[in-house]
Amino acid sequence: MSAPDEHAPAAGEPVEEMDEASSDDGETMEEEGERENKVYVPGIEPLQPGEELEMDRSAYRMYHECQTGAPCLSFDVLRDGDGDGREQFPLSMLMCAGTQADTAMANRLLVMRMYNLHGTETEEAESSGEESDEDDDEDEDKKPQMELAMLPHYGGINRVRVCRCGEQSLAAVWSDKGQVEIFDLRAQLEAVHSSVAMTNFLQRREEATAIFSFSGHMSEGFALDWSPKVPGRLVSGDSKKNIHVWEPQEGGTSWQIDQRPFSSHSKSVEDLQWSPTEATVFASCSVDQSIRIWDIRAPPNSMLSANEAHSSDINVISWNRSEPFLLSGGDDGLLKVWDLRQFKTGRPVANFKQHSAPITSVEWNPKDSSVFAASGADDVISQWDLSVESCDVGARVEGVKDLPPQLLFLHQGQKEIKEIHWHPQFPGVMVSTALSGFNIFRTISV
Repeated sequence: MSAPDEHAPAAGEPVEEMDEASSDDGETMEEEGERENKVYVPGIEPLQPGEELEMDRSAYRMYHECQTGAPCLSFDVLRDGDGDGREQFPLSMLMCAGTQADTAMANRLLVMRMYNLHGTETEEAESSGEESDEDDDEDEDKKPQMELAMLPHYGGINRVRVCRCGEQSLAAVWSDKGQVEIFDLRAQLEAVHSSVAMTNFLQRREEATAIFSFSGHMSEGFALDWSPKVPGRLVSGDSKKNIHVWEPQEGGTSWQIDQRPFSSHSKSVEDLQWSPTEATVFASCSVDQSIRIWDIRAPPNSMLSANEAHSSDINVISWNRSEPFLLSGGDDGLLKVWDLRQFKTGRPVANFKQHSAPITSVEWNPKDSSVFAASGADDVISQWDLSVESCDVGARVEGVKDLPPQLLFLHQGQKEIKEIHWHPQFPGVMVSTALSGFNIFRTISV
């Protein structure tokens, strides 16, 4: 895989500034009077020769984009200590990500701090209720910033998941060298918050050294999740169908891993999710087209199973934090919602087909149990609200029929979207990663 930015920063180099996406008319365009503007809905009607897409900034409360050099297939949001429910601009956020570079030696495990993230001009003008005469100075003050602390990591990083365990911020990393490793992010977090710490961090030129690693999977994988109920408890799954549960030991620097894997799947395990309410229960999905529910107190066989849950590989799942719902997405482009109280029936309670290519990521909104988002290989991110009834058609896009009423928003602009996450501390804010870089945005719909 090739990096989207040939002028990527060197390992550990702080990036002073992020590019904010703009819709300035910097390119030669047709005269306004000669161009017909209309809403474009992916999958409904292809673009015609000479037509081009233009972002409607009024549809976003916030929109930024950035690049980190080699593409990151996976990332996770690190919570900060400034509280939840923050909506006042500018925003600041922390993330951990891993790269998939051209060579094994060129990969990086990175921690990002993005700050001075302002809303769109429309959003901030509405909130302030006035216009400033010092536009140039304001534009300079509103430039988004990013600090980036990177450690060399041998091997491409398939998936990253972070957790807070006592005073430690830990990252679990699945890499293509067939290992799951645990890293302490303390030095990187200090570096992105302090110029002195960043200078020391760069001078040390350290490689990413795991505090713990596990090679027992015997193959590479993608499935990985920390328990939200037991700090330090981890589950990992591989392409050979095996799942291992990790139990933290005293001291927080070692884990006991079961010798006998959970192995009811017949093909690669693609994703894993711990129950948000039951400490011993987790769910898995697989290339074998099944979704399974497990209890680590039981023998290594799944408690419940929905076989042929999709007609092809199931890539991703997400467990609702406050309702007994599980969301799944597969190569068939389908999004399915499962009520775990009716899981034995093998039938979903909702089924959506808006994406025209395999689903690459799904996630429930952490604050609104009826809202979820999904991304697909069709380069589209969709936002949905299950609380909307089929009879509540609401406002329709002019000239477009048969859109599901639960569909809130379709976000585009990235190439080969790999993973999405809602930010747990900023209502409605989403982050997505793709071969073309990161998007950080909030739509007017959520």
